[in-house]
Amino acid sequence: MATFTYNNREIDWIYFNERVLQEAGDTSNPVFERLRFLAIFSSNLDEFFKVRVSKLRQIKKVKKSIRKPLGLRPNKLLKTLLAEINEQQIRFGQVFREGILPELADKGIHILELQDLKTKHLAKLKSYYDTHLKDGPTILNAANVSANAFADGQLYLVADLSEVDDLLFVKVPTNRLGRFVEISRDRDVYEYVFLEDILKAHATDIFPGKAIKGLYSIKISKDAELYLEEDYEGEWIEQVYASLSKRQTGQPTRLLYEGGMPKTLRKRIRKALQLGKVDMVKGGTHHNFSDFFDFPNSTGNHDLEYKDLPPLRQKDFEEADNIFDLIREKDRLLHFPYQRFGYLEKWLLEAANDPQVVSIHISLYRIAKESLLTSALLKALENGKKVVIFVEGKARFDEANNIKWGIHFEEKGAEVFYSFPNVKVHSKILYIQRKEGKRIKGYAYIGTGNFNAKTSKIYCDHALFTAKKKIGKDLEQVFRVLKRELILPKLKTLLISPYNTRQRFEELIQAEITNAKKGLPAKISIKMNSLEDKKMINQLYRASNAGVKIKLLVRGFCCLIPQIPGQSENIEVISVVDRFLEHARVFLFHNNGEDKLYMGSADWMTRNLDKRIEVLVQLTDKDIFRELKEMLELQFSDNTKARMIDGKGTNDFVAPAPNDPKIRSQYHIYESLEKQLPVRDTLKTI
Repeated sequence: MATFTYNNREIDWIYFNERVLQEAGDTSNPVFERLRFLAIFSSNLDEFFKVRVSKLRQIKKVKKSIRKPLGLRPNKLLKTLLAEINEQQIRFGQVFREGILPELADKGIHILELQDLKTKHLAKLKSYYDTHLKDGPTILNAANVSANAFADGQLYLVADLSEVDDLLFVKVPTNRLGRFVEISRDRDVYEYVFLEDILKAHATDIFPGKAIKGLYSIKISKDAELYLEEDYEGEWIEQVYASLSKRQTGQPTRLLYEGGMPKTLRKRIRKALQLGKVDMVKGGTHHNFSDFFDFPNSTGNHDLEYKDLPPLRQKDFEEADNIFDLIREKDRLLHFPYQRFGYLEKWLLEAANDPQVVSIHISLYRIAKESLLTSALLKALENGKKVVIFVEGKARFDEANNIKWGIHFEEKGAEVFYSFPNVKVHSKILYIQRKEGKRIKGYAYIGTGNFNAKTSKIYCDHALFTAKKKIGKDLEQVFRVLKRELILPKLKTLLISPYNTRQRFEELIQAEITNAKKGLPAKISIKMNSLEDKKMINQLYRASNAGVKIKLLVRGFCCLIPQIPGQSENIEVISVVDRFLEHARVFLFHNNGEDKLYMGSADWMTRNLDKRIEVLVQLTDKDIFRELKEMLELQFSDNTKARMIDGKGTNDFVAPAPNDPKIRSQYHIYESLEKQLPVRDTLKTI
């Protein structure tokens, strides 16, 4: 049996984040968008330490005698990761200091460092300090607190005092005052400083009478995992809330410290907070670059940002007097963020007010804090509809908000169901039943993205609206599982994890292998977020060895290594990182000329195939089949924002061949959908 090789998921994730950093360094992007890519990079890295590094630390606690046979070497992996991250941090600093800051300055926007400040600035800093900071900086004394007292992701300044003094930390109140302070505006010139630099400039005011050598910034990241007990006897929600409270006071997974911090001070911090060497990560002068998501464009110059691409109207939805009639006529497909998410909201509101609608079933993974969608569900309850809502209470970083909404829906009369102990519900499904004559007609929605208007503006996703009876019956089965009425659903058409998704995809790959061995054309094209499951990767390797031509578009980490003789020479992998976040999962199998095309919520990760409830659907309507297939092919033709994935992290851009036009797939998709529209002013608005 062939021995196959794979990339480590953590290392390949680092390669993915490098692609984000590439966008920050790409001078063809507007400067404010480059700044936001730095913010994305920083936010991604924070989550990586909170989630993935915390798991490695848990593995370290397992006895070596158990780890070794399993091939688990967390210490070695951590060192490799930290070395890669350190190299990225150096490039990050270069992009910011040598690329973005000078370009901002050319546009009249100056982010000043302490050493840049002149006498006129110091007076303004003093005025700001006296007004906003003088009375209340929070100071923590390491002699009285442990690492638990430090909030996750919060900025602090540590005072470099004499070693006989206590180790003191100053909390930087960004939650109250924001991160960036405008200190000067003169015609077309705007000057800003970081909030922590105002505190640094007033160190002697904060610590009167002490000999201060300096103030240095730090940030602690903490374990973000929820540790839930399967046999917990209390209320499930109480257990989640208890675990969430531990997240803020939990085990540190990283202390990011300012690069110029003296070694003696670092040692004192490590000892006081009981941290290991591997927990201490060197950073730049300033941390929390995710705050640059909110950096203001005070100039009003919109050329510093992406040109506006408003979500497009869709002709059929726009002209429909009744969306139920539209869906009953034929299947419909929408593409976000290119087209309006508002059509889904409009349909739900229509259902809420339709006297013929008898029930609404929906699964919610990430609930927006306020939205028209939640308002429509509440309206349906107000109008006496049966509303069944499955709320995923373990959606990372959205747990508290989701549970809050679940409680609110229950109070308003909805039937609300929450997570299974060891299974997340990641599906994006909606099922509406409507009385039409003497029968009940079902209408279904299956998406690749969340029911969230905010993320629909930046995540590339697809949404199917259908009245096909078999799909509706399968969704009824899924919701019965979610309501604990059914353990094993009887499925006719849908792919539902953890029941039949893996098996069906293995069958589809095997069919391509069989055709290739017969000398028939055999091809597979797949777009997904992440590829990690070794069984599915092995199937793709076997297909490659049989002669199947395979194209993969993987945005995030990819454990499959392409272009290896005897393993994957027939597999090409690209990744597109651009203005919008590629989030859809689409699967195309040639099937000897009778293409089979699927879309849904599942990546090819073990958790998506075996440990989550996911829903995928085959597209059979010829019009939407053709539209989505053409869209997929266009993305594989991207030669502007696509990178070749080689398993080594080189991330070389795909270059256009001589005389070939440049294709930036996201913009080409938008333009192709825009061309389908009639004259704008003849269209109704939502």
